[in-house]
Amino acid sequence: MANIVPASEYRQLLLAKRPLIDVRAPIEFHKGAFPQAVNLPLMNDAERTKVGTCYKQQGQQAAIELGHSLVGGKIKQHRIDAWCQHIQQYPNSYLYCFRGGLRSQLTQQWLKDAGVDLPYIQGGYKAMRTFLINTIDYAAENSPILVISGSTGSGKTEFIHQRNDAIDLEGIANHRGSSFGRQISAQPSQINFENNLAIALLTHQKYHQTSNAKLIVEDESFLIGRAAIPHHFFQSMQQAPVVIVEQSFDERVQRLHQEYVQKMRLQFCQQFGEQDGLNAFADYLQQSITNIRKRLGGKQHDELQKLVQQALQQTHLDGHYGWIRQLLAEYYDPMYQYQLEKKANKIVFKGSHQAVHQWLDEH
Repeated sequence: MANIVPASEYRQLLLAKRPLIDVRAPIEFHKGAFPQAVNLPLMNDAERTKVGTCYKQQGQQAAIELGHSLVGGKIKQHRIDAWCQHIQQYPNSYLYCFRGGLRSQLTQQWLKDAGVDLPYIQGGYKAMRTFLINTIDYAAENSPILVISGSTGSGKTEFIHQRNDAIDLEGIANHRGSSFGRQISAQPSQINFENNLAIALLTHQKYHQTSNAKLIVEDESFLIGRAAIPHHFFQSMQQAPVVIVEQSFDERVQRLHQEYVQKMRLQFCQQFGEQDGLNAFADYLQQSITNIRKRLGGKQHDELQKLVQQALQQTHLDGHYGWIRQLLAEYYDPMYQYQLEKKANKIVFKGSHQAVHQWLDEH
């Protein structure tokens, strides 16, 4: 009898971060996978395309025969060796294909012939993906969501990181939400953003031993960079009570200087070397201003670009305080006040970081 991991174990294997071997083709893997998975395909993209075409034109048996002819001999042995090498390092691995069908069964059989008995996941990627989407929808309906809001630079993400009843949407999206929010590393695909969000929700449920525990999230737009918050979950966020963390203008300027200037400049230089890093950092700042040109208006955009350019020509970083102050005072703060007025009836508490922590702990 085949060694199969049933659907009832999806939650546990995802929470345990069990190593997974994804035997789908690379093109499938890059669209979406699970965070603990490595792509060791049974067929590469070209082979999969040929087999797929054959299946449509001549049926399953012809496609199977073609697959065996394409992945045979040294190619077959090379793939078995790659699986065995990974399993030697991670002996508690499971494998999966798209639907838990032929590719999983064939991989399992080849491994068994090589002396390795490895379970494959019932329903494959498709079924586990459906489980994760259902997890997000369930949380949207059943978790009492509470939104942390506050002016730009007020340390909302930092606040979120200090709570064990919160999840970090920006961390999952690998983007800080604002026009300056991109990170040096790429954002996940939309599918991977959703998969990782669902796993964060499962972890939250496990930690609190209940599926309807209070869930704290940061106030976000529908899009975090290019990652879209699932519609049902975003709707629940929009209807949730709002708590506001407050910090002074100068504290917020200092935080943005640290986040968008000091940290990003250092990271670009570490990634690309000193000169290329400085050039990439300059492009990052100027492009971030350009991204909001329409909302700034031409005159304000040009003024800010000039201030950024002047700051970049200085050897020290203090020159950047000028454009940060102007951007906060003339763009971000007015926009925040406008948005705050629209959600005034949802605000349940305002205060410093310490006061908000205390209020949340008491409620």
